[in-house]
Amino acid sequence: MAFRQLCQYLYINLNTTFFYDIINFGIMFFIYKILSTILFLLSLPIYAVIRRCHGKDLSGWKEKLGDFTAPNLGNKVIMYHGVSVGEVIALENLIKKTKETFPEYKIVITTGTKTGQEIAKKKFKDIADFITYFPFDITICTKSFLDKINPSVVLIAETELWPTFADDCKKRNIPLYVINGRISDSTFKLYRFLKPFFTSIFKNYTGIFTQSELDKEKFIKIGAPENKTEVMRNLKFDVKRIEADFDLNQKDYRVIIAGSTHKGEDEIILDAFTKLKKEFPDIKLLLAPRHLTRVNNVKTLVEKTNLPYGLRSLDNKFDTTDIIILDTLGELSRIYQICDFAFIGGSFNKTGGHNPLEAVVYNKPVISGPSIHNFRDIYWILTRTKAGKVVKSPQELYVQMKKLLSDKEFYTQSCNDCKNVFDSQQGALEFVIEKLEALLNQS
Repeated sequence: MAFRQLCQYLYINLNTTFFYDIINFGIMFFIYKILSTILFLLSLPIYAVIRRCHGKDLSGWKEKLGDFTAPNLGNKVIMYHGVSVGEVIALENLIKKTKETFPEYKIVITTGTKTGQEIAKKKFKDIADFITYFPFDITICTKSFLDKINPSVVLIAETELWPTFADDCKKRNIPLYVINGRISDSTFKLYRFLKPFFTSIFKNYTGIFTQSELDKEKFIKIGAPENKTEVMRNLKFDVKRIEADFDLNQKDYRVIIAGSTHKGEDEIILDAFTKLKKEFPDIKLLLAPRHLTRVNNVKTLVEKTNLPYGLRSLDNKFDTTDIIILDTLGELSRIYQICDFAFIGGSFNKTGGHNPLEAVVYNKPVISGPSIHNFRDIYWILTRTKAGKVVKSPQELYVQMKKLLSDKEFYTQSCNDCKNVFDSQQGALEFVIEKLEALLNQS
């Protein structure tokens, strides 16, 4: 179906749409549309065969081709796009606030990956009116998508720049924004080389809102209009403190939290803790496995240390234990406030890490293993101060933990840096909501 429609599109529009593109957007955009369409046609069947041969599915391909059935969304639709897990998580509070502020509007969420789709459906199943995949950046796909969704405004997170989609939005007078925008140093070098191309593309955007002044400068240097480009700060930092009283008799001790640990990480943190316990008798460990189904396995590992331990569900205290296993649901994000610093799990395997800001919001320094791709931009900010540290090995983890325990001046500065980072990044959510209010109130 999609292949035949693509061929028909090329045949019918070769002397109209492409000619229009040359006149209005330049030869580079014309070349992009020609080459991307040809490469798409050639590579799609090959890529599909390769994935099948490797036992991988083709999740979302029909939707990306524009072949899906959407509910009747009406003519008031706010669309958010986050390509994968990190971007979807970053949008969570903003989407919830959008639903609260604009209850008369339908919410559509798109992602580019299967994991992003899974997270979106988990987090927004009771908020979003429709969740699907973002289309391939080929006119037949983007046209079909926009026909079915008919968004009133589109907000795309971070660095997703799709020329054909942007062009089609412009032709339909659909406001299009980059929010939480950022460009890595390596990407910036390539994009700057293609500045004439991006200069024409950015004309299709209503606004480009970046995480920092540095990102703003990068966008402008690759062709974004200065009058459309503003700093909004980082959505991921719109995390709220949840004050709560926890009586674990922790006041006389220094508490280390190992949060959201996965299989293989408990051994690493327990090994480091038992070594440090000999040097620093006043330290205690709160160990929080990511999945409670692993609690019995974690108990077995803890018992091997021969250190006294307890369970949070049994209301055990630190005055009689050295280790407490957090075996209850929903407490970790609040209980970070009792620690002196935290290790963030999911970072010594391929998980990609969990949210370090849940600890940093309480001015608690964080340490992570090397796998941080879910929150790479957050660690980019944290590790430029003493608020966060990414370590490459269990030995380096031990060294960093020891430094936080032994160097009072370093520890104090680390805590202060947590506060300074948050203070410098707050306000992104309100920024976007205000822009939406100004836009939608005109409608």
